[in-house]
Amino acid sequence: MEETIFDKIIRREIPAEIIYEDDATIAFLDVTPVHKGHALVVPKERCRNILDCSSETVGHVYQIAQKVALHMKQALNADGINIHGNNEPAAGQEVFYFHVHVIPRYETEHPFQKPTHEKYEEGEMKEFAEKLRVG
Repeated sequence: MEETIFDKIIRREIPAEIIYEDDATIAFLDVTPVHKGHALVVPKERCRNILDCSSETVGHVYQIAQKVALHMKQALNADGINIHGNNEPAAGQEVFYFHVHVIPRYETEHPFQKPTHEKYEEGEMKEFAEKLRVG
């Protein structure tokens, strides 16, 4: 498996706004969010996607995604949360390291509309990370 940006984030070689970490997973804000607060949950065990990870790893990643989602819904006053993964290029996977997206959603948007990506203003990403850190 080739080295990815997620390997570098886990090893702290590049900065990321980390909102959760344990021995097996790390969650951080996506730098190209669908909505501000969009987070990624990544296992520390390297695997390409859900199709080649152990069931234990998949289960733990989704448990943490749920924990992040529960906190996110409250912290951002979101009406709903998308939790999903893209597995293989045909499904939209761009970074070939298993990860799950946790995205805040709001009633003012159409749920099936193709998402656009937002940009954080200077310092705003850090503010969102502070709101979303899960204890």
